[in-house]
Amino acid sequence: MRASRALTVALVVGAAVGFAAPAAVAGGPPGGGGGPTSVEVDPYAVHQGATLRITARGCHNGGRVSSNAFDEVHLSSGDVNYATARIHDSTTPGTYSLAVKCNDNDRVATRSFRVLEGRGADGGLGGAAGPTDTEMAVGGTLVGTAALGGALFIARRRRQGVGV
Repeated sequence: MRASRALTVALVVGAAVGFAAPAAVAGGPPGGGGGPTSVEVDPYAVHQGATLRITARGCHNGGRVSSNAFDEVHLSSGDVNYATARIHDSTTPGTYSLAVKCNDNDRVATRSFRVLEGRGADGGLGGAAGPTDTEMAVGGTLVGTAALGGALFIARRRRQGVGV
């Protein structure tokens, strides 16, 4: 009787595994193969000329990202896929869409983002711009005045007989 129960359990488990295997194969490899998913952009709102970071999942062999706001960029391979795109300086401000397509699949995932006018905050010139003629004239005058005042001070002290 114990043998018949064990045989029945073994047959039921074998049937369950046998029926589940074709369904698992039809779904493709775990975590991918079905095309791009979870497409994200950072930041959502980006200035003209700035860079946009795109993250996706499902393109294990890499892929491409395209939009009319930037040149086509390549998506990295792996479990999480990355790409960085530079927005054209001449892109008209507004809402745009990008399309992500894996190299090994025809499915396409889209995501929208916003392009803002201008180039954002200027981080400064960092010494790249030289002084103007006016700044040079003011600086030269200040240095000359300081030198003349120092010379008069020293001459006056000597005339009063105060030793240095």
